[in-house]
Amino acid sequence: MHPPPNPANHGREAFHLTQPRFDTASTAPAPRLAPARPRATRPRSPGPAPEGSRRALNVVLAVTGLVLAAPLMLMIAVLVKATSRGPVLYTQPRVGLDRRNGGKPRPVSRRADDSGGRPFRIYKFRTMYHAPSTADAEVWASPDDPRVTPLGRVLRQYRLDELPQLVNVLLGDMNLVGPRPEQPQIFRRLRTRIDGYHQRQRVRPGITGWAQINQHYDRSLEDVRRKVALDLEYVAGQSTWADVKILLRTVPVVILRRGAW
Repeated sequence: MHPPPNPANHGREAFHLTQPRFDTASTAPAPRLAPARPRATRPRSPGPAPEGSRRALNVVLAVTGLVLAAPLMLMIAVLVKATSRGPVLYTQPRVGLDRRNGGKPRPVSRRADDSGGRPFRIYKFRTMYHAPSTADAEVWASPDDPRVTPLGRVLRQYRLDELPQLVNVLLGDMNLVGPRPEQPQIFRRLRTRIDGYHQRQRVRPGITGWAQINQHYDRSLEDVRRKVALDLEYVAGQSTWADVKILLRTVPVVILRRGAW
């Protein structure tokens, strides 16, 4: 006959009866616990990717800019055609976005030439006297460039020659803000002379950028190095708000003709 249970030990005995023992002396298998049932939660729809939302903003602003600037662009086109012979628009191949992981250059093989990014053709109002397409290849601009027309100097000072690049934004070649795209030949040369130069291609090139509002046009390799450092700052901290601030700071740069010729 078992003795009656002690009420003072009732809770402690119940604890020992319901909890498995894990001491090494015990050979009895531990009881298997039923898996916890997952809590029912509402499925979350993924929000838009940052790149997707920024592209949407770029497309909206580019369309708005083209509509508002259409009368001005039409007048510029007429003046370009009337003041010098040649086409209204000037196009040139440039290096665009590099979507490869890491953006590191590949060894050049006989099958493929590593251009550093997706090539595209950039559009500008023509600011120079018409010449064969190879005559001005791989040449940086200069303040007293004799190839620039009188009208072209005015367009360059106020960056009005860049307005057709709004079409490049709509095509997905460029964003409004980003590092300026370079010619393929110049890109290949600078990539071997400036550390990290290829990292500029990790974002879409832009019409304006962090480097453009802080420095004038390139006149030397040291100018390019300083611009690359600014471009890499932008790549590291890019955001929609950063783009908005750069666009706002571009307005006084254009109006006051800072760093342009």
